[in-house]
Amino acid sequence: MLLRLPDVLTADEVRECRTMLETAGWIDGRVTAGDQAGKVKDNLQIPEDTPTSRALGEIILRALARSAAFSSAVLPLRVLPPMFNRYDPQMTYGYHVDNSIRSIPGTGGMRMRADVSTTIFLSDPADYDGGELVIDDTYGTHSVKLPAGHAVVYPSSSLHQVQPVTRGSRWASFFFTQSMVRDDGLRAMLYDLDVAIIALRQELGDQHRSVLSLVNHYHNLLRRWAEL
Repeated sequence: MLLRLPDVLTADEVRECRTMLETAGWIDGRVTAGDQAGKVKDNLQIPEDTPTSRALGEIILRALARSAAFSSAVLPLRVLPPMFNRYDPQMTYGYHVDNSIRSIPGTGGMRMRADVSTTIFLSDPADYDGGELVIDDTYGTHSVKLPAGHAVVYPSSSLHQVQPVTRGSRWASFFFTQSMVRDDGLRAMLYDLDVAIIALRQELGDQHRSVLSLVNHYHNLLRRWAEL
């Protein structure tokens, strides 16, 4: 399931992130890529183990904690600390698939499964040309270029690329989540059911018998499918 999430970050949070990124020490992004992906990756990132990266990550994680849409769509169990990348003119990241298993920094080797990939845009589309995130899935090819503060979530199993930037600079945060429900199709069904429940609650009220029945079914399905 590919889903666009508006206004995950507020305008103030975007400005705060960009202020810190302006003075960050950018390095070659290939340091976090596998052997195959590293051959098609040409961008910049900030090192994961720096105070700046940790402070930026806290802003992102606080925003995710208040995002009902992110929680509903992703059903997060573990979120890898957010990372930050930059594409200047002619930089690109060719088609690749994200690693299925990730090491969690600072845990002494604990690993997590990457089920869902997320990009939060930190540059407005008018600030750069090119740089579209292109995602291939069973429904075709999707080109994503969102306003600053908006996010896109999609299965980490999807082939995707970032097209070359031809003007300006594209900044973003990206990270990976292990979901309580590993199967993307099951997550999509739970998300659609949750959206329907929210609409019915607004129309019928929380105590309507049909609403209570659907909420019951939602939690029973989650109980059946969740892995904790």
